[in-house]
Amino acid sequence: MIPLSAISRQIWDMKYRLKQPDGTPVDADVDATFRRVARAVAEAEAPADRDAWAARFHGIMKDFEFLPAGRILAGAGTGRSVTLFNCFVMGTVEDSMSAIFAQIR
Repeated sequence: MIPLSAISRQIWDMKYRLKQPDGTPVDADVDATFRRVARAVAEAEAPADRDAWAARFHGIMKDFEFLPAGRILAGAGTGRSVTLFNCFVMGTVEDSMSAIFAQIR
């Protein structure tokens, strides 16, 4: 695994590392976070194939060939009821302040 800079490690710890409600870390290190996420996303595969897919997903994450979006890193495999969507579709909003404020009501 590629070593992280101090700021990258700090951001991982603050935003993506799974912790208990009292702040005690569950993910021991970044690799543990990648393994948690890889196992969670492999759940979409056929049961017999999940271990192989989890290993493939973990491999591309640990080598930084691919990183899922922040909500996925923070929420997948946590057992928490959170969205894993990073984008939200709002429909077409006219480019004016009144239309923007009408949309957010």
